[in-house]
Amino acid sequence: MIKNLIFDFDGVIVDTELLAAKSFSIVLKNMDIIYSAEDIAEKFSGHKMIQVTEDLSKIYKIGDKKIFLAKVMKIMNNYYKNDLTYVEKINHFLNSIKCNFFICSNSGSQRIIKGLEKVKLDHFFDKSKIYTFEHVLRPKPYPDVYLKVINDNNLKKEETLVLEDSIAGVKAAVSANLNVVGITAASHWNNRSPQSLLDAGAFKIVNSYVNFENFLKKV
Repeated sequence: MIKNLIFDFDGVIVDTELLAAKSFSIVLKNMDIIYSAEDIAEKFSGHKMIQVTEDLSKIYKIGDKKIFLAKVMKIMNNYYKNDLTYVEKINHFLNSIKCNFFICSNSGSQRIIKGLEKVKLDHFFDKSKIYTFEHVLRPKPYPDVYLKVINDNNLKKEETLVLEDSIAGVKAAVSANLNVVGITAASHWNNRSPQSLLDAGAFKIVNSYVNFENFLKKV
């Protein structure tokens, strides 16, 4: 019986991955570099913004990474303030499922808390059960953040499921010997195959929270 659900944040709880990718795409376009938001999301979803900045700076030989990131974050913060939404039907799912809810994310704690408040899902997640890269030495795709939530809360792995939307996240959870369900309900998964999540180690793919709820009732 599943008693514990561990959620990634971006692309699993809030629909932000495409917003972040759009932010990078806009700044790159202003540098006469064409890289679509959809392609950026496919390649970099699940990674920290600063890591994406590093990688893109190497690819396109962008000299001042700090200015590059600052421009991206300015656009992203505007999106976060005005366009942030939760992933479709997660509100109904959280209301109907009786499990312990945790978050493990490559985002920062304050950003997550503000995001949850913005979309009015904060009452579902105790702040003490929000784990981020700030709590560990290494971010995803390393397993550290998942190992910490398991150890801190004495969770039994056989009673725990992880919900992830990115290759990096799936790899992190699998490396922690956790069972991972890949979810493709957020907008950055439109018209994309979920095979990459299966290849990374997810044992099941769901494309909506309705399907995930139906799956949970059977396990």
